[in-house]
Amino acid sequence: MILYRKTPQLRIERRPFPQPPYWAATFIAPYSTRRGAPVAIDYLDLRATSAERNDVSVCEDVRQALEQAALTDPVVIEATGTAEAVFRRGEDALAICRERGQTAMHLISADGALPATWCDQATLAISIWPFRPDQLEPLFADAHQRGLRWGAAVPLIFPITTELPALSAIADLARQHGASFLAPLPVDLDATARKVIAQTLADDRERYDMLFHADLEPLLVATERHIAALAAEIGADDFIVPPRWEERSNWNAAALLTLAATRMIGMKRDVETASRIARSARVIAQLDKPLGRIAEAASLSIIDGIDDISIDVLSDWLQGGRSTFLEHVNKQWRLRRDAGIA
Repeated sequence: MILYRKTPQLRIERRPFPQPPYWAATFIAPYSTRRGAPVAIDYLDLRATSAERNDVSVCEDVRQALEQAALTDPVVIEATGTAEAVFRRGEDALAICRERGQTAMHLISADGALPATWCDQATLAISIWPFRPDQLEPLFADAHQRGLRWGAAVPLIFPITTELPALSAIADLARQHGASFLAPLPVDLDATARKVIAQTLADDRERYDMLFHADLEPLLVATERHIAALAAEIGADDFIVPPRWEERSNWNAAALLTLAATRMIGMKRDVETASRIARSARVIAQLDKPLGRIAEAASLSIIDGIDDISIDVLSDWLQGGRSTFLEHVNKQWRLRRDAGIA
């Protein structure tokens, strides 16, 4: 059972530097977190839970709640679930971002709804949870037909969305309808969510035991890399692409470095270097002056706290929009789980 009640509260969170998977500075959530059944995902904390009764709060007046709020780009509007199809509070937040000239990532889910009106500066991310292909295709097709810049996000919930045939089916749908990205969303399962999922595995003892007793991290990382490989195969980006990603901003530079560092750590390759790159990214995100202006006036090496590899990466990126080092990391990251299997 899901009960809805209107409240004046609006969940707003801020981040001082870009973090995967959304790379956002500000998060807006007009609904409370636990609002799906039988398994609900908190998309900001990336945690899945389950409850027999979900009491969902709905922000009564998004415009009033945001009237005095300072929103730093890029913004993520978390508008997942059936609540958005009924109340459209996420769409209200998107309209306010459009009026302010701000960029937004609008996140919905398979049981939700696309905004009736759109913002040209926004990017749409469609979570494929709950995993019901019959619901996914109409959303994908609608986003494509309306010419939206959109992509698909896959919450990694073992074993439902980690099966290779399911992932291939999602990639095929994304390709057919012009998705600009196909990206994983790592999700932690609490005990209540595991219990609900376990009920579907009564006849599969091996997966049941894995759900409760195995270390699933290697499988989940391998699945992230498999999704990246599928994205490359369909000509899409393999991470959630924030709006205005083409700009050479400090925030985008920090996100670029963090993405590489996260992947290096995930592969357990040169972790010490990855940690230095991640620290450099935080410094870049908090700079007062634009990187481009610093590079033109002198050199990025004058910035305290930036390691040499990050300087080389960002210098190449500022000049030509690409980096050989980053391309090498990304190429290594894109590895299918079924590679080498006949």
